[in-house]
Amino acid sequence: PTRVGMPQGGPLSPLLSNVLLDDLDKELEYRGHCFARYCDDFVIVVHSQRAGERVMESITRYLERRLKLTINPTKSKVVKSTEVEFLSFTFTGKRVRWSQKSLLRFKRKIIKLTSRSWGVSMGYRLRKLAEYIRGWMGYFRITEYYRPIPLLDQWIRRRIRCCFIKQWRKPKTRYRNLVKLGVDHIKAASIAASSKGYYRLSKTFATQQALNDSYLANIGLVSLKELWIRFHYPR
Repeated sequence: PTRVGMPQGGPLSPLLSNVLLDDLDKELEYRGHCFARYCDDFVIVVHSQRAGERVMESITRYLERRLKLTINPTKSKVVKSTEVEFLSFTFTGKRVRWSQKSLLRFKRKIIKLTSRSWGVSMGYRLRKLAEYIRGWMGYFRITEYYRPIPLLDQWIRRRIRCCFIKQWRKPKTRYRNLVKLGVDHIKAASIAASSKGYYRLSKTFATQQALNDSYLANIGLVSLKELWIRFHYPR
């Protein structure tokens, strides 16, 4: 129960934000400002720091006096476009890319989904991983920041190989599965008898030969690189 406002994250909150802030949209359009708004999060673009401070003061006054809303002083500021973070996006010149915070959240989620201590089947793990990767890249598909994507793919594949090696815990099981996947008997035996950790074994030639990129793709591992290319260069 609440007497004032809406619970944070409630389904009615974004709808009421759009209803109430429609007046703000009309006011900004009337003033001729370039702006973008999503629910109660918005950015106004001006030509200079001085203009930004002037617009900040006048819009704050409008929101507080006309719409009876309270501005969060810690989140509201006048900065250069390269310092803006809007809906987890940042801007470099005219290019759009994901923010560093969103990338860290992505990595934390991938670590959780590829944790070797998560006691689920490989099929379930890959399915949940595919859902998350498709959703994340679907949201950030407008980004033009391609450089780290192949490296992220390599990192995810290596963590999945670690999961396979741990599942093949016994030397006999490792040997049998590696040979079944096309590894030479001598190399398979050396991996099976090795005392190295999972992460080091995942980098060996024999492991990469057995659990190669094509094999992982065939069993359901989704590639960030392929999704990015499909979004930017549709056939």
